[in-house]
Amino acid sequence: MSIKRLVVIVGPTGCGKTDLSIRLAEHYRAPILSTDSRQFYRGLAIGTAQPTAEQLARAEHHFIASHALTEDVNCGTYEVMALERLEELFRQHDTVIAVGGSGLYIRALCEGMDDLPEADEALRTELTQRLEKEGVAALAEELRQLDPAYYEQVDRQNPSRVMRALEVCLQTGQPYSSLRTGERRERPFRIVKIGVNLPREELYARIDKRVELMMAEGLEAEARAMLPHRALNALQTVGYKELFAHFDGEITKEEAVALIQRNSRRYAKRQLTWFRRDEEVHWFRPDEDDAIIACIESCTE
Repeated sequence: MSIKRLVVIVGPTGCGKTDLSIRLAEHYRAPILSTDSRQFYRGLAIGTAQPTAEQLARAEHHFIASHALTEDVNCGTYEVMALERLEELFRQHDTVIAVGGSGLYIRALCEGMDDLPEADEALRTELTQRLEKEGVAALAEELRQLDPAYYEQVDRQNPSRVMRALEVCLQTGQPYSSLRTGERRERPFRIVKIGVNLPREELYARIDKRVELMMAEGLEAEARAMLPHRALNALQTVGYKELFAHFDGEITKEEAVALIQRNSRRYAKRQLTWFRRDEEVHWFRPDEDDAIIACIESCTE
């Protein structure tokens, strides 16, 4: 019986994960599964750096522009739908490539998530409105009062993380941290984690250039079209928030672009911190294809 393996590509935004995933997909004749928490959504092609039409034509992709903005795809729902999709894909393929920079979604895929309560729609709407009016700092302060332990761990600049933890605290009356067991679930396939990164100056230059390219491709128009949906969780992300502030007259377009570049660099730094904690990740430059393939083969012999 052939070995089924999931090759998981991780790394910071702008480092070349998408191009590498396509080259590996072509080498292994494998499909690609997205683990990016924003690329699921339709209408966000530029701001979430979804694969281009040319890239999509080179390899079979899953979970790219697959969901409406109004659908709430969280880590728990992603774990379920990704495992169901993998079961289907492994009937036809021995290797599947997973790629993206969303650490919690990758953890959900590889290790499983705790059985937390489903989102309460009324409470989610209330918290989303509060986020819009009061900002993430106010929600984080309430989280500090209800769950000081998790407050110390969470990325307090990440609205979706703060809001989800606060939501669970308010729903259950218990600290979010007390409900997280961290127990790893076994998977019926082998997992090889490949991390890709570049020297900091090179990475940051690529990020800055990519933001400029996004603007040239129409990010401003894409964000303007999303204005009616700005309170949705999918749009609480770098690229859209800054342009919304510009549309509100709070900052100039040039300032918005500079903020997108800065916040993208900061996000890349947080991603690296997260992924470097995982001792299972094998690190390479994104252009070291031969070494990466050799690593994949040796890890699944």
